[in-house]
Formats: sequence, structure tokens, C-alpha cells
Amino acid sequence: MTFLAPIPPRSRVAPGPVGSALLLTLWLAGCVASPPEVTRVAEPDTILTHENGPPGAREGSCWGRDRTPAVIETVTEQIVVAPGVTGPDGQVQQQPVYQTETRQRIVEERREIWFETPCVAALTPEFVSSLQRALSARRAYAGPINGVLDQPTRAAIRAYQRPLGLNSGVLALSTARELGLAAHEFSEGRG
Repeated sequence: MTFLAPIPPRSRVAPGPVGSALLLTLWLAGCVASPPEVTRVAEPDTILTHENGPPGAREGSCWGRDRTPAVIETVTEQIVVAPGVTGPDGQVQQQPVYQTETRQRIVEERREIWFETPCVAALTPEFVSSLQRALSARRAYAGPINGVLDQPTRAAIRAYQRPLGLNSGVLALSTARELGLAAHEFSEGRG
């Protein structure tokens, strides 16, 4: 199959699932000369060098960061501006006047969690295939064992790590150890 020149920049469709699906549909229908351009988006907040890691990070270590947004509560109340007036016979002579007040308060502060990750050099196709098999054995991954750290694999990592307190598609080193994919480090004096 021969592909013609790429689509000129002015006719590109916005990246994302809808834009990619549209381009794929047009390409399959023969309306577009080249296959759709798919943009792979890196996992947000992934830090891969110790300089950007938390204070005291070990030299040469790699880090990921999970940010949870603040939880804000909105409260709406009716405040009495002028109380109602009742006569001696108990009849309401003047209705009370209310004002609506809305305020917000932070219920839970924004959090930033740093976690050590396997470095990029360790994420070989063999390692990723082992990761996919380990997640599959735990019913967290149903995709192909292809050695590619793609979106379905990252979604499985996120699903597996979420109950462990980490809502990230970046593999934590502690998760890799739990899955039997990385060696446990022991401090001095311990076996």
C-alpha cells in the first residue's frame, strides 16, 4: 500500500479520541491521502530525574508524582436579614426577609505524593511484557502481551495502584516489587 503526502497542517483535526477517530474514518473511506496522525500523550506529572524529585532523593533515582486536587465544599444558606413581625393575636403582620449566602470551604487540601519509579532504561519490552503478564494474572489487564507501555497498560497500572493509595498510570517501584518485577532493597543490618 502506498501513502501519498501527509495532510497539510491547516486541515489537521485536533488531537484526541474524536479527532483521531474522525481521521481514521476519513482515511479508511479514502477521503484522506495518508493514515491518521496519532499523538501519544505522556503521563502527566511524571518526573524521571532526581533533580526534580523530592528533597533528599537518591542520586540517579527516578520519580513520579501524583497530585490530588483539593476537595471544596459549597454551602448555601438562607440568612434572616429582617425578622418577621407577628401581632398580639399571633397573625403574621410582616414576612421575614431572607438573603441567600453561598460560601466555599476547603474540606481536604490539595496533596502531592512523590513515589519512586523504575527508571526509563529499565522499562524494556521484556520488563513491560512481564508487567503486563503480572497485571493480567491479577485480572487488572486484559490487553495483549506486547511489551509496549501503551494507554491500556497505563490504565491497568492505575487501576491496580488505586486501591494501594496511588492514582497514577506511572508504575511505582513499590508496585513493581509487589508484583515480583523488581528486587527488594534491604537496609544495612537486615538480611
